[in-house]
Amino acid sequence: MKALRCTALLSGFTLLSGAVYLAAQQGPESQSSETVAKPKKKDAGNASTPTDSDLPKIPSQFNPKDKVAPEGLPTFKSDVTTIQVDVAVLDNKGRFIPKIPRGNFRILEDGAPQPVTGFSVGNEAPMTVAMVIEFSNLFQSYWSEGWYQTLVAAYGFVETLKPDDYAAVIAFDMRPEILTDFTTDRMKIQEAMQRLRIPGFSESNLFDALVDTEDRMKEIEGRKAIILFASGRDTFSRITFDKCRKTLQEDAVPIYAISLLQSLRERADARGSMGPISQLDFLQADNEMKTFAKETGGQSYFPRFYGEFPNIYRAIQEALRNQYSISYHPTNSARDGKYRKIKVELVNPETNEPLRIVENGKPIKYQVIAKAGYTAPREVE
Repeated sequence: MKALRCTALLSGFTLLSGAVYLAAQQGPESQSSETVAKPKKKDAGNASTPTDSDLPKIPSQFNPKDKVAPEGLPTFKSDVTTIQVDVAVLDNKGRFIPKIPRGNFRILEDGAPQPVTGFSVGNEAPMTVAMVIEFSNLFQSYWSEGWYQTLVAAYGFVETLKPDDYAAVIAFDMRPEILTDFTTDRMKIQEAMQRLRIPGFSESNLFDALVDTEDRMKEIEGRKAIILFASGRDTFSRITFDKCRKTLQEDAVPIYAISLLQSLRERADARGSMGPISQLDFLQADNEMKTFAKETGGQSYFPRFYGEFPNIYRAIQEALRNQYSISYHPTNSARDGKYRKIKVELVNPETNEPLRIVENGKPIKYQVIAKAGYTAPREVE
């Protein structure tokens, strides 16, 4: 079967072309710019927590065109808990906003501000992604619209991968099946995609597939994510939604969920051929996809047209390749095994108000993407 492909049209895209981002903060006309140390590799030694005098001065306004070197991550004692949070800041068009200074980030843990001890900025870093694809007879019958849309979406994302990116292809119906393990070999990835021909079982066990994939990926270092192509419905998983949600929160591998069948559902609803039970099932499926993405620091997308896919791929690339990496020592040092909520905000450090960002003289909306929390370690008796 000749591979179906969806061209992503990313080669000619220039990030923030013609736009200048400024923080609308009041301050002196002259900006202070200090060169920050380059990242250093972690070693086994000790390092003291930076004091206020060690931190770079925060300019009253910033221009992303000014070059700002990333700060190095400090090293810590092995008995000290260090929490690392990858953060993406996207504008209202899904584009990454670069060069935001360290002092504009504020991290709250269970509502309490936390001192930032490490800060760095990734730039076009290679990714490790697992493509988890729903491929069951429930919605992907051979040559059906669901089958066609699934392949177009999955093949289109493969086309956006770079040579250094690692990718695995996992299809699931009654159980997840690894079609190819993590590899940079594009031929193996294409061969795995070729196996998505005729679906087998009619079950769609989404929760089982996500938990199994998260468990395989939680120890992987660097930029990593699960790209989920699914309707969101779960029919027969052994794991419940609550159990799945808790596991995803603890492992915190970002999930970028791309919902399938949106246009088909709308047409069926308009014709009156979708009953109230099916409507509730799909509404629940959408909410579950949103929950999984939000709580793991990813995003969810619900395209109705094929033309929306390239923008979705671009948004995922921007969020994954360009991230702010922030680390801190929790002020709550209790090893109680409890879940702690994390919130990342952008603030003006002089007024403690939300940071305003303008483009071409006009304020814009932006969103901060980060994981929702983590599970504290438990003291071993």
